[in-house]
Amino acid sequence: MPSIPISTQSSTTRSVVENLVRESVYRHLGIKPLQSTYSKNPLVVNVSARHCHLTQEAVEALFGRGYKLTPMNWLYQDGYFAAEETITLVGPRSRVISNLRILGPCRPLNQVELSYTDAIALGFKIPVRLSGNIEGTPGCMLMGPNGFFEMGEGVIRAAPHVHMDSADAEFYDVREGEVMKLRVGGSVGVTFERIIVRIGAKIKLEVHIDTDEGNACDLKPDTLCELLK
Repeated sequence: MPSIPISTQSSTTRSVVENLVRESVYRHLGIKPLQSTYSKNPLVVNVSARHCHLTQEAVEALFGRGYKLTPMNWLYQDGYFAAEETITLVGPRSRVISNLRILGPCRPLNQVELSYTDAIALGFKIPVRLSGNIEGTPGCMLMGPNGFFEMGEGVIRAAPHVHMDSADAEFYDVREGEVMKLRVGGSVGVTFERIIVRIGAKIKLEVHIDTDEGNACDLKPDTLCELLK
């Protein structure tokens, strides 16, 4: 499921409304918009800053026995949140990232998602993986107010991906694991060639890219984007 903290989250509702209004105007004027028309969900493209997903065991090691994460901001996908709690990641040669945000709820495995720039700063060589595919990836040490937790593996750069439900998958004629393209307009228009499809129940249509990718295309809340098969 989503790997989120969302840099455009505060403007998501405004962005969706603006896109829908813009599409209506374009249709009235007979202009082909960059933003696609959707069968159900509006397309949202969000940037995921570095963050981690933790098991309950890891949370208790870092914050104390029986500790529960506290929701700070609810994310675009229902039921998921950025927690108030943050931790410190200790990488190779004792380089650290402090205030690493935890996303909730707890998961069955521990995973840290970094951008390529983050990895270079920490001295990591991390692979590009889908969330949950952590076999053979580097590990790290996490530090919280109550203690340390050592991850034997699980540090990745998240592959760009799109979350959708079965109705959107039918609309785009795609299956789980297939690759789509994301065309981004704006001042630095680019096309991402490998957006991996992830299908789930009760999921809103949402693309995730990391901070390096978001900065490269100058993504803003009102940037027009289009998913292409």
